[in-house]
Amino acid sequence: MARPATRYVCQACGAVSSRWQGQCGDCQAWNTIQAEAAPAATPFAAKHSLAGGGRKFAMASLADDVALPERLSTGIGELDRALGGSVGGTNPGGLVPGSVILIGGDPGIGKSTLLLQAAGRMARSGHAVAYVSGEEAADQVRLRARRLGLAKADVQLASETSVRDILTTLSAGKPPALLVIDSIQTMHSDTLEGAPGTVSQVRASAQELIRYAKTSGCALILVGHVTKDGQLAGPRVLEHMVDTVLYFEGERSHQYRILRPVKNRFGGTDEIGVFAMGAEGLEEVTNPSSLFLTDREAAVTGAVVFPAMEGTRPVLCEIQALVVKVRAGVRHP
Repeated sequence: MARPATRYVCQACGAVSSRWQGQCGDCQAWNTIQAEAAPAATPFAAKHSLAGGGRKFAMASLADDVALPERLSTGIGELDRALGGSVGGTNPGGLVPGSVILIGGDPGIGKSTLLLQAAGRMARSGHAVAYVSGEEAADQVRLRARRLGLAKADVQLASETSVRDILTTLSAGKPPALLVIDSIQTMHSDTLEGAPGTVSQVRASAQELIRYAKTSGCALILVGHVTKDGQLAGPRVLEHMVDTVLYFEGERSHQYRILRPVKNRFGGTDEIGVFAMGAEGLEEVTNPSSLFLTDREAAVTGAVVFPAMEGTRPVLCEIQALVVKVRAGVRHP
């Protein structure tokens, strides 16, 4: 019996090599190369031309009129602001049907809490929402929802990691308006060998889920792990496959969080969403200036208020500098 071929894939950039080495030659990362089973080779003859045998498709004109996509509000204004559009304006922010959003952040920062709150509020608004957790059991998610006051929200919940089972279940009925996958590193496709979280599994699982979102029109949110330096784990191609990439920033020891977009095909990347972690989950901070200003009645020496623009919203920041006169270069008798 022939021994199956093995290849070595970098888990940071996806580079493939024929042997193991401590440092990746492409991204220079250390200890990121793992052995994976090589995919089965498909017979292909170079003499076969690709100019025939396919299906013809219709071409559209660039000059055709296209209406702005209708957005679905998540019920959380700061999240809608980060997703694009203008909250309360002519083009309100929110989810675009058929779009794919990748959200990353440190463990325990509040990604699952934020998405569960958004799912619960959308379900209360009458939208069909499906929440698939690959890291927690269904009862654990229910307990969190109870703490957040969302126990009565009609969110379809499942604890599953098989992409085939997830798509088979969703395809049997009407597609939901929102599908949350928490997280993409736990998903597994049986068309490939390898453990969940490897480069090939993450790429294949995301590709199948994105195809379902594009064909069905449901908005898809993928939760992604991050590395020690704060970058999204897995192949960089994952960020190119999605429409929007959001980073949830903040310190677990502090209550304030910032949701910052770094890529958005349906809006700008200059808006931010500000949240505060409270007893009932994440609360919106509609006036971020209050975080950076000190309540004082009298003027303070060396302090000035600086207005910084974050998208369409000005954020006031108080800066204080203490200056001491130094007699450098002066000779003392």
